[in-house]
Amino acid sequence: MAGTRYLRYIIFAFVCLIVIFFISSSSSAPIDKHYQQATDFVKDKWRTNAPEGSKEMLDQYNHIPTSDSPPTTGKEYIKPETTPNPPQSLKGGAAPGERVNATFVTLARNSDTFEIAKSIRAVEDRFNHKYNYDWVFLNDKPFDDNFIKVTTALVSGKTRYGLIPEEHWSFPDFIDQDKAAATRKDMAERKIIYGDSISYRHMCRFESGFFFRQEIMQEYDWYWRVEPSIELYCDVDYDPFKYMQDHNKKYSFVLSLYEYKETIPTLWDSTKKFIKEHPEHIAAGNSMKWLSNDDGETYTNCHFWSNFEIGNLNWLRSPAYIDYFTSLDRDGGFFYERWGDAPVHSIAAGLLLPKEEIHFFEDFGYWHVPFTHCPAAEETRLKNKCHCNPDDNFDFNGYSCTKQFYELHNTPLPQQALGQH
Repeated sequence: MAGTRYLRYIIFAFVCLIVIFFISSSSSAPIDKHYQQATDFVKDKWRTNAPEGSKEMLDQYNHIPTSDSPPTTGKEYIKPETTPNPPQSLKGGAAPGERVNATFVTLARNSDTFEIAKSIRAVEDRFNHKYNYDWVFLNDKPFDDNFIKVTTALVSGKTRYGLIPEEHWSFPDFIDQDKAAATRKDMAERKIIYGDSISYRHMCRFESGFFFRQEIMQEYDWYWRVEPSIELYCDVDYDPFKYMQDHNKKYSFVLSLYEYKETIPTLWDSTKKFIKEHPEHIAAGNSMKWLSNDDGETYTNCHFWSNFEIGNLNWLRSPAYIDYFTSLDRDGGFFYERWGDAPVHSIAAGLLLPKEEIHFFEDFGYWHVPFTHCPAAEETRLKNKCHCNPDDNFDFNGYSCTKQFYELHNTPLPQQALGQH
């Protein structure tokens, strides 16, 4: 019993010596080195002064592991994997390679702060934390400090904030206010979505003809539009801006569908007038067969859903697009009806660009209430770590126009589509 008690005293003294030695050692040495030096020191003292019979008990402490110590089981030691430090020339986790002159762009209100925060987080987690692109926020009212603080904290690139000029968010002087008010009243009675909204009409007109003309946007060549409360379901492990640039694409989408025809009764009539007045702007090999089933006489109402779009700003600034928007604007349909920016962008892309310059990002996973795009191929979903349910994919729903886009390009439909039709 006395020997056991004596051994306990020795163990206690051993622990105290380790602590004292650790504290007194230089703080510049690694912790593991402190620990190992203290251990070796006490072991030597213990072996010299320990009573007979206790040296064998000391051997069980000979293999106190440090972080780099091999195990004592006899198996080959494999040092645990650690995250390597990124190259000093890049931000943490950033992808190598050149960046395109591009930005995200979001039209938002101060009340959207935490809904846009969700969207930013989705885009940053799935893509931008590796590429650090800028993010431009636009508003017809000044952004408040909270909006700026929250969004700046979330974006890996630079955040920039633009105030929309009043002339880009108001009734132009050629609009008959009484006629516009009568339209809103009629649409409200017919329960057409946003039918009585003035601000929604200003938004559609702004996104159709002015967002790319903002002073802050003049510095960029490419944009990726992001709206509040969207979801990005899959990793994007390449730069879609650079893909668009390298492959001579001008406009892109992930979802397409039919427009609510009650909101655009004369949009195609205005478009046909433009075609007649500006044949020089109509591209050879365009997407007319997607826009019309009768060689341009009537409109299919198909459009790319513009809450997601990646596009070329210089194309939107081109004479062809500006002339098209100006013609529509003068016809007054943004206020006398309820023309949306989605059919305006889609018809413009379909007529003014060769069809090869419009790209479908099929490998993206995306949601904007109420529709989902989920990549059709399981291999793509697994590779890109998608968490969307392929059964929710809207692409081949009867109200989608994506099947017709495949047909326009003579592209075989995915197996998923064949199973649904």
